[in-house]
Amino acid sequence: MAAERPNFLILMADQMNPAALPCYGHKVTRAPHIEALAASGVVFDAAYCNSPLCAPSRYAFLSGLLPSKTGGFDNAAEFPSEIPTFAHYLRRSGYRTILSGKMHFCGADQLHGFEERLTTDIYPADFGWTPDWERFEERPSWYHNMSSVIEAGLCVRSNQLDFDEDVVFSARRKLFEIARGGDGRPFCLVVSLTHPHDPYAITAEYWNRYREDEIDLPRVTLPPDRLDPHSRRLRHVCAMDRTPVTEQQIRNARRAYYGAVSFVDDQFGLLCRSLAEGGLAEETIVIVLADHGDMLGERDLWYKMSFFEGACRIPLIVTAPRRFKPRRVAAAVSLLDLLPTLAELGAGAGEPRYATPPDGRSLLPHLEGREGHDEVIGEYLAEGAVAPIVMIRRGPYKFIHSPADPDQLYDLASGPDELRNLAGEESARPVLEAFRREVAARWDLPRLHRDVVESQRRRHLVAAALREGAYRPWDFQPQTDASRQYVRNNLELDDIEAAARFPRVS
Repeated sequence: MAAERPNFLILMADQMNPAALPCYGHKVTRAPHIEALAASGVVFDAAYCNSPLCAPSRYAFLSGLLPSKTGGFDNAAEFPSEIPTFAHYLRRSGYRTILSGKMHFCGADQLHGFEERLTTDIYPADFGWTPDWERFEERPSWYHNMSSVIEAGLCVRSNQLDFDEDVVFSARRKLFEIARGGDGRPFCLVVSLTHPHDPYAITAEYWNRYREDEIDLPRVTLPPDRLDPHSRRLRHVCAMDRTPVTEQQIRNARRAYYGAVSFVDDQFGLLCRSLAEGGLAEETIVIVLADHGDMLGERDLWYKMSFFEGACRIPLIVTAPRRFKPRRVAAAVSLLDLLPTLAELGAGAGEPRYATPPDGRSLLPHLEGREGHDEVIGEYLAEGAVAPIVMIRRGPYKFIHSPADPDQLYDLASGPDELRNLAGEESARPVLEAFRREVAARWDLPRLHRDVVESQRRRHLVAAALREGAYRPWDFQPQTDASRQYVRNNLELDDIEAAARFPRVS
């Protein structure tokens, strides 16, 4: 009998394109631990982020709300403390909520419902990375550039390796603490790594898991005059248009990315092993996901920031063999759907009571093999844009609209590479007009544009002001009480050793 209220172990990768995973059909990469979770779990074949950039995507994941409703427009937007996250809902239901790793919170609140946070973040918590739609031509120094591709290859250490190894160590130690401890609450532990996000650098152990002649090159390359306007803007803000790359550099970047995929897989394997060794696995639902994808050179684009499949699709695997039979789900779902799913599962026999109705819908029908929804709503309001970009994915279609650009309509069933824009074809006019009416009903785009620009202006002013005089950073500082760690004289030695040993010696 499955536990009435399960534990949750949420394993999050950063910039993980599902097309680069073997369980989604990639023929080169090696990720046996994720494959094992997929083989015994529910795999969503059309899962998406709702905003293809780190912070706004994570805010949507946490809150179940679109960026236009939270103000979480970009990577330097504050996530308001008054907005409940799934950590709040679970904590109110009696859960122990824990975060280890990256979540890209901006602002003074660095917890957002998590009772414990085990590590600091890898990115800054202030407003310094605020884009400026009114000065689009000026490229700030913090924008992506092409150094990640040009300098791709081997490393011994990196920022990201230091961070992720700390994140995994802290999370594994917490799992054993839970197994040893007397806290009877169910737990939700989110472990969020920063790989395989660029820069594309990885150690020899993972680089050498792949031969150079194995590495596939991008399938779709397009000349600049065939790119849509937003793609051309991305090439400007990331300096792709001024930094030509060689085939060897592309191959190096993809090889390092695949190595980073294997690194993430090994870390997920360690966490699942610790879960099992602690006797926690049977009552825990394991969820694998990412915040967004990576174009990896397709369409001559890198990184994310667009609604093409490489940037906005994500892996989503839910593994709980005692609850859900293994299956694959073809319907389109998104990160918005995680909050209602977790809240429903965490409520036990009761029903979750929402302070604000979520934009997402529970995945429980899909998980249980029943008919569920097939819809994703997306918004992009950050760097590279000059006006709101919105997306609707339903059935075979993806519709992308911005007041600044021509519409894009793709039939993903017949054209998964998104090379044929149906928006200009007479046969697609009824579908196109229906989507246009839906956009007009869902969004007040002129008002949203004004809201984004006003937020940018305010944050630029605040960021500049706070740099004058004494600087008080918002970055999270993990607190530990060393006087209660390991061996100390305030406790009996035998008691210390007995409490720390797992399993206990009877």
